[in-house]
Amino acid sequence: MATRLDPLDLYDVRALLSDEERMVKDSVGRFVDERVLPIIGDCFDQARFPKELIPEIAGLGLLGATIPEQYGGGGMNGVSYGLICQELERGDSGLRSFASVQSSLCMYPIFAYGSEEQKKHYLPPMAAGEVIGCFGLTEPHGGSDPANMKTHAKKDGGDWVINGAKMWITNGNLAHIAIVWAQTDDGIQGFVVPTDTAGFKAQEIHKKMSLRASVTSALFFDNVRVPDSARLPNVKGLKGPLGCLTQARYGITWGPIGAAQACLKEVLGYTAERTLFGRPLASNQAIQLKLADMARRITTAQLLSLQLGRLKDAGTMQPTQVSLAKWNNCRMAIDIARQCRDILGGAGITTEHSAIRHALNLESVITYEGTETVHELVVGRELTGINAF
Repeated sequence: MATRLDPLDLYDVRALLSDEERMVKDSVGRFVDERVLPIIGDCFDQARFPKELIPEIAGLGLLGATIPEQYGGGGMNGVSYGLICQELERGDSGLRSFASVQSSLCMYPIFAYGSEEQKKHYLPPMAAGEVIGCFGLTEPHGGSDPANMKTHAKKDGGDWVINGAKMWITNGNLAHIAIVWAQTDDGIQGFVVPTDTAGFKAQEIHKKMSLRASVTSALFFDNVRVPDSARLPNVKGLKGPLGCLTQARYGITWGPIGAAQACLKEVLGYTAERTLFGRPLASNQAIQLKLADMARRITTAQLLSLQLGRLKDAGTMQPTQVSLAKWNNCRMAIDIARQCRDILGGAGITTEHSAIRHALNLESVITYEGTETVHELVVGRELTGINAF
């Protein structure tokens, strides 16, 4: 008799992982099962980020996982980082967002664009979860057009004076430092700005119906003065922040797989136990067709992200490839979360079940770091050679 397949991994993608990659996935999975899932529904209800988990997240090596060990990072490969994102988002998109911003949008630019002094000063305490960062690129009017940046930094002697505002900033009110991108007379440049600097203000955004278990803020800069040593010296232009976003988007291709798996697992259990018209809901063709389609789409997403990770680790990953996977996998996950909510019936609208929470969170995930439409246009440009933005 054939061995029954894992319903959340029909193509045995696990077998394609190295021993180390499996160990990373399993350790983060245990953390999510034991420490995240018991509290995350309440956190979402209360619009509270579970910051009490930060020391454990850091202790598992999940902050700066791909940063070299000499700077306090985990020295892991790209696939391991992707699996971290997948497992964290199986818990909640807000938790993955926290780790993604800290690792890919704050630690990565310091590592890639910073001075040796900046790396040694910031990266070890950031990996330990003692210094939290946020990433200031998006502006209230900017959205998908980051080149239309109004925040500016003016040279004044040996200092820079920053004025402007940023919007939709994950970790803003948690952060000890902000990676701030600003227009200068010499193009867009990045600055590491301590959040206790005079003139810096973070204002938390409330009334959210998505990413409720995450801190989202607006940042304001009113003559914020920093020394030239706060500037990231090794990059100029939009390629700096876009390079960070490529790293973060790579992780985001993996995260929604976890959210979709959580929804499918929950609804498999529900349809097996829920009896309607004298038989389990799972015995209906309509339900089985929906479940089969979910498994098909999850499997496709798993293989897309795994190959993307192998390309990343080979040093050949291209931004268009990231766009394709981000577009496909976010659409996959939000469709599955909505479908699972529907199968759960009235019970599906409460946070006693995870589907509605994941569906709402994924409204943000499919929007941030490039909307679905933007990623479609990136792929279209690759295919035709014509920029239609």
